[in-house]
Amino acid sequence: MHSQLRSRASSARALIRKTLWPSALALAMGMCGAAIAAPSHLPAINQPASNEHHVGKVVLVELVTPDLDASKQFYSSLFNWTFRDSQAGKLQYAEAMLDGRIVGGLIHKDLPAGDQHKPAWLAFISVRDVDAAKAAATSKGGKVLFEPHNLPDRGKEAVFADPQGAVFGVLASSSGDPPDELASPGEWIWSSLITSDVDAGAAFYQTLFNYDVYPVDDDGDGNSDHAVFASDNYARASANSLPEKRPDAHSHWINFVRVDNVEQSAAKVTQLGGRIAVDPRDDRQGGRIAIAVDPQGAYFGLMEWSDDGKGKEVNP
Repeated sequence: MHSQLRSRASSARALIRKTLWPSALALAMGMCGAAIAAPSHLPAINQPASNEHHVGKVVLVELVTPDLDASKQFYSSLFNWTFRDSQAGKLQYAEAMLDGRIVGGLIHKDLPAGDQHKPAWLAFISVRDVDAAKAAATSKGGKVLFEPHNLPDRGKEAVFADPQGAVFGVLASSSGDPPDELASPGEWIWSSLITSDVDAGAAFYQTLFNYDVYPVDDDGDGNSDHAVFASDNYARASANSLPEKRPDAHSHWINFVRVDNVEQSAAKVTQLGGRIAVDPRDDRQGGRIAIAVDPQGAYFGLMEWSDDGKGKEVNP
């Protein structure tokens, strides 16, 4: 297996031991619902459009936030993102760009006074048939949070929770998927499932996305401590065990942005009003990682990554 695949699995596992997490299901229901479920006109994710489709790849990451302007200022200062605003009815949407490439989207949603829900980044995974993905998810114990719906220019999408409660979206993009290339600094580079049952989680996502799964049992107890998901000979994501000392923790996804220097980026997070939940540290293959929280409370990962130019390619 390619060393990059092994490294990302170990790096994601190293993060989970100290991180505190609210319920991912509550995050999706509270913050994402009104915005995602609305049949609004949203920008295409791939410009110009292509015929590329990479089932199992995270192709879009969106933030639902109660303060769109503050979130734009934070991420612009941290990652040099620029934004292109659009309005669809009552929906305020900001398309995040880096050097002219789309890297994500920010959606405004007000929080009622006293609401305990937090902003959240939500990853959308590529599928060819959203309705088929719904049938597969529900047949394996998943829940439909928002039914499949069409969005002009965007495609068809839906939001599910897996059997352990981790929330994710699926998207059949009408403009094709972004190409399989190594992310540049400022782009999303990796996604990790933090789950109460790695083996069950791996089986669930393998059913949905036909992943090749590479499980690892570090403890020798017959159960996987983490696993890497791959498709089209590329590593896509990892699954990692929840910390044993946190019985109140909930299964969830965490998404990582590539940075040039984790320490410098972590320091900048705090300078900009955010905080660091997991301090910068080495992974087993020499990378550097950290978990950050933006000023509105949304968690995201930072990953410093040196690569030989082969991207996320897997060589089993």
